[in-house]
Amino acid sequence: MPRIKKSSSEHKRAPPKYKVELVKGIVKLIESHNTIMLVSIKSLPSRQFQKIKKDLSKDTQVIIAKKRMVNLAIDESKKENLKDLKEYVREDVAVLISQVDAFELSARLADSKSPVKAKVGQIAEADISVEAGPTDLAPGPVVSELGGLGLKIEIKAGKIEIKEAKVIVKKDQAISEGAVSIMSKLNITPFSVGLTPIAAYDSKDKKVFSDLVIDKKSTLITLREMFSKSVAFAVSQAYVCKETLSYLLARASSHEQAIANLVGSESNDNAPKNTEESI
Repeated sequence: MPRIKKSSSEHKRAPPKYKVELVKGIVKLIESHNTIMLVSIKSLPSRQFQKIKKDLSKDTQVIIAKKRMVNLAIDESKKENLKDLKEYVREDVAVLISQVDAFELSARLADSKSPVKAKVGQIAEADISVEAGPTDLAPGPVVSELGGLGLKIEIKAGKIEIKEAKVIVKKDQAISEGAVSIMSKLNITPFSVGLTPIAAYDSKDKKVFSDLVIDKKSTLITLREMFSKSVAFAVSQAYVCKETLSYLLARASSHEQAIANLVGSESNDNAPKNTEESI
């Protein structure tokens, strides 16, 4: 009897039930929430991950699933333009599903990051510097370590004091063993660990946002600089408002004094001189 060859479709196994249920669960959450965010969990210690997950648990679901499962859930969702999120799906990601606005959620993730010490060979994300000032370090072998990094020091009351601030590792530079040792001794923690936003879909805008990393410190510095420049420009244009009034009054007082001095000087020049010829 001739052997019947099975089609390739018959050889395919049905996916395990738990995977089917997982995809259905993700789809259900996606359909009922506003924000679907992908975050990187690469190199994130389990302890920190569990803490962040607990902190978010009141209003945000944190799901870890294989790349294929996440893509299947996105494909099965009916949300418009959600498939644009697929290009950001990769391994070592978690899915955050929430009603919270994507940028607000990103700000919360930034606040939840924990400072960590540097490791040898890590690439600096920004310039790393040692600030001037006293330390708790006693003189000893550490003096040559500090000198090896170009740090100027002096000994005061039996402790080492840094005389001048200095950048010991530049941005994008690999961190040396000596720099790691000094940072450890001075309790400098130049890195932080946490959930890093990759991209997020907003159901209201029906759009995927990829620029979600929020640096509050840098933003505040930028805002202060912009405010100072704006006030200076407003004062130069004599624009009166709460922020410029004190500057304008001070400038007016200065001008008044200058005019008074000028008028007083001219009056003295025109006054009759008390000399022997006028007696």
